[in-house]
Amino acid sequence: MQQDTLTPENPTPPYTSRPHTPKLFPPQIGCIGLGNIGFLMTRNLALNAPTDDGPLPPIMIWNRTVSKAEKLIELVGDQKCRIAKDPEEIAKECDIIFVNLANDDVVRSIYNRLTSSLRRNPPTREKIFVETSTLTQHVAELDSMLSNFPRVHLISCPVIGSPIVAEKSQLLLVMSGDYRSKKEVAYWLVPAVGKRVIDLGGDLQKALTFKLLANSLILGNLEILAEAFTFAQKSGIGENHVDALIKEYFPAPSIVNYAEKMMNDSFDGSQGFSIDGGIKDATHIRRLTAKHNSPMPAIDVAHQNLLTARAHFRRMQQQGHSPYEELDWSGLIAGTRVSAGLYPFDQRKDFGLTMVKEQN
Repeated sequence: MQQDTLTPENPTPPYTSRPHTPKLFPPQIGCIGLGNIGFLMTRNLALNAPTDDGPLPPIMIWNRTVSKAEKLIELVGDQKCRIAKDPEEIAKECDIIFVNLANDDVVRSIYNRLTSSLRRNPPTREKIFVETSTLTQHVAELDSMLSNFPRVHLISCPVIGSPIVAEKSQLLLVMSGDYRSKKEVAYWLVPAVGKRVIDLGGDLQKALTFKLLANSLILGNLEILAEAFTFAQKSGIGENHVDALIKEYFPAPSIVNYAEKMMNDSFDGSQGFSIDGGIKDATHIRRLTAKHNSPMPAIDVAHQNLLTARAHFRRMQQQGHSPYEELDWSGLIAGTRVSAGLYPFDQRKDFGLTMVKEQN
């Protein structure tokens, strides 16, 4: 691993690869949370973990919805993963514990259970907790909870990338915290789960802030895409021409993917990042920009459109008209469409209505 801290002489975050410290035996790894990204990370680790120290023991997994854990077992086999009865068992049995959960409150609740387990079963060897959730304010609280136990370390390791990127083990891993722990975790994750690590030093909060900064770039692009598609629809240019322009001049995979979702009104949140998660992240980003006196007006507008889109989606659900259970955050285009006098989630229907009105 390269230099662990940033200095004026070394202002660029160091990119780390796969340092290897030989062990007598591979660690027992546990994973808590199998959402869209957590599921793929655990699958890829189970299938592609390095074997320099011998075969990895079956990864212990726990998820609130047991069916997702069972689905993972069916996919990789019971020689690669096994289901833990509860998070406490993972805290007791595992050497490296990955946590990937939806929000701060759920994370805090799980860590209360994990630390209760540690009090009943004091660790006899090194134990690393890897927090991959997108947290905002409570990482110091988690660190305080775990620092009461000897040989226990916490690192922040949020990941950057969509499910499509995670599927291909191409996530970007952002780490901060204890140096040796980062080194150990980097060995297991690269290239099995991600393509490289950005090391932001010892401050646990830095990696989480960087993740929110990265999400602000994605969210800002979503807002611009939504505005462009809506303008193309209202002006009669046609969304297909905007889609072609994006593929020709802005061919970043994530932008192309979200453009396709908007183009085709494909807003199934179970296949991407939910609008609730987008609103949560936008809220956190806005809080941080206020704290640092660094305005991001594009995020303010995107936040408004996310709220508008969710309000219309909830109305559709109440009326029994929604084709899916949760809305992808690319559905924020509903906010720009409504502002332009269009129907929120069906641009083909709107275009026809608009043309009839113009002809009359």
